Amino acid sequence: MWDERYSAPGYLFGKEPATFVRRVAGMLPARARILCIGDGEGRNSVHLAGLGHRVAAMDASAVALEKARRLAREKGVEVDLHHADIEGWDWSRRFDAVLGIFIQFAPPPLRARIHAGIAEAVEPGGLVMLHGYAPRQVGYGTGGPPSAANMYDLAGLRADFPGWEVLVEADRDEEIAEGSAHRGISALVDFVARKPVSA
Repeated sequence: MWDERYSAPGYLFGKEPATFVRRVAGMLPARARILCIGDGEGRNSVHLAGLGHRVAAMDASAVALEKARRLAREKGVEVDLHHADIEGWDWSRRFDAVLGIFIQFAPPPLRARIHAGIAEAVEPGGLVMLHGYAPRQVGYGTGGPPSAANMYDLAGLRADFPGWEVLVEADRDEEIAEGSAHRGISALVDFVARKPVSA
């Protein structure tokens, strides 16, 4: 499905990073090791690489990753790209931050496994940075899957990262214009938390 979606001309979600990424990038340490999961055509990983970070990105779509390679060349940066299904990802690799932007293809059981994997992959003192839709987004119809169960709520995110220091949490409606796929009033959730140093 994703190969077919990404095969259309242009960049499905645009070439610019999500606004959330611009907002929270200043929280990252210099030359951070970052994993971008489900990063598609590379708009977020390429942006972070352009800020001097050491970025790995994974996606299940080979078509999207080829576009990410082109975007990285266009911007003159390097991103360590991986063609991988998120269920098969090796979470033992360590990063200073793990970023997930609109990765809401995952129903609750898979989402729980992804979040457990993220918790393993983040170094003590590192960050999880998640941005996606709230359940009411289904009624807006301006992006995302048709299943409210796949969406985020802040209580659920806090529960998935127990003991982490929550640095950013927001649930708001905002007009967005990100390529042809995310356009219009959207129900957005932001979540950034720091892993305990003792973890």
